[in-house]
Amino acid sequence: MKRSLFAVSLLALASSSVWAADQCSVDIQGTDQMTFSTDKIKVNEDCKQFTVNLIHPGTLPKNVMGHNWVLTTKDDVQGVATDGIAAGMDKDYLKENDSRVIAHTKVIGGGEKTSVTFETSKLQKGEDYEYFCSFPGHAAIMKGTLTIDD
Repeated sequence: MKRSLFAVSLLALASSSVWAADQCSVDIQGTDQMTFSTDKIKVNEDCKQFTVNLIHPGTLPKNVMGHNWVLTTKDDVQGVATDGIAAGMDKDYLKENDSRVIAHTKVIGGGEKTSVTFETSKLQKGEDYEYFCSFPGHAAIMKGTLTIDD
């Protein structure tokens, strides 16, 4: 009986740790249909860091249907996307050292995965943040909002 209780306690502890870790990360898919699997991400204000795991479940290569995940303020989306097109594929369609970019992943193609972890101290509660794909032409429809949640 004591052994069973111990095992159940360990299992509960392990699953609570997983839950805590999961609230500070999100999995998002970028598809061959030029969509993200979600258009809203809420970051718990208790998270010191936040991780975005980008998954491309499609089959098209990155030079045809590549995706990345880029986070900026709402006001900076258009400028970052425009400057990114000029930067080209080799720079993941992002201007080098662009201070408007809070976080970003590299560009990936079908069947690939990538991640980015960033400090949430870069975010302010009440600010409007947007994430988007900076591959040419994608930012218009591959986008969403990121907010700090209580």
